[in-house]
Amino acid sequence: MVRVVRMSFAVIALVGALASHSAVAQVEPERCPRFVASNPQPALASLPAGFDIAALREGEVRLTYIGHASFLLESPLGVTVVTDYSDATRPPIVPDIATMNRAHISHFTLAPDPGIRFVLHGWGEDGQPAHHEITVDDVWIRNVTTNIRGGFGTSGTLQRDQNSIFVFEVSGLCIAHLGHLHHTLTPAHLDALGRIDVVLAPVDGGYTLNVDDMILVLQQINAPLVIPMHFFGTATLQRFVSRLGEHFAVETSPIPVVTLSRATLPVRPTVLVLPGY
Repeated sequence: MVRVVRMSFAVIALVGALASHSAVAQVEPERCPRFVASNPQPALASLPAGFDIAALREGEVRLTYIGHASFLLESPLGVTVVTDYSDATRPPIVPDIATMNRAHISHFTLAPDPGIRFVLHGWGEDGQPAHHEITVDDVWIRNVTTNIRGGFGTSGTLQRDQNSIFVFEVSGLCIAHLGHLHHTLTPAHLDALGRIDVVLAPVDGGYTLNVDDMILVLQQINAPLVIPMHFFGTATLQRFVSRLGEHFAVETSPIPVVTLSRATLPVRPTVLVLPGY
């Protein structure tokens, strides 16, 4: 069952181991976290054999980097979400929820698996911005729209509100997936986003934002943890990491899975590199 709810602001924590000319969706400037699961039951990780993953406990969320711009989020009550679900990057399971963005075919599909309960497009219809605000058990999702250069294979022309930054609140953490972000953020974007703890950031340096502008966005959001995505090979990733390493601590995980919680927030802002699944 989906329940539409409102939220409030609080301090958060976490990890173990554009802007001009942008029309922002009408999201009230409320803050994470506000939803706490009652009587959560641990859920086993929905991952293939080969990963020794313990059941999630209350206050935790598991994040698996599938590849490109797709992550699998799992909540203590067993809700599963896949970001930028597409034909190019399919997850190992059929998730409960799939989010998509419109810039390129590698960020959406016109034929999602029919078993997905909720498909959330980051773009709206009839020229209107997309506006999502839903709760599924212990996961609360909302979006803030941004503009892109072109869409569905076009280039150059500004396409308003065709990308969404999706914000997921799970276990008291606010996780923002920047999607195919093409510009830095206005004060209105930042106000709509509110407090963010984990940023899933495209770091390709060209198809989305150049490295300097992406670093500016990350400084604008000021989250404790950044997880890179949407990079093309080791050289692209390292170019970004070496630059952001001037401002952030850098950690590299040997596996694509990390369990996040409020209790393990890094003291210094940190970049956590996860290998693709």
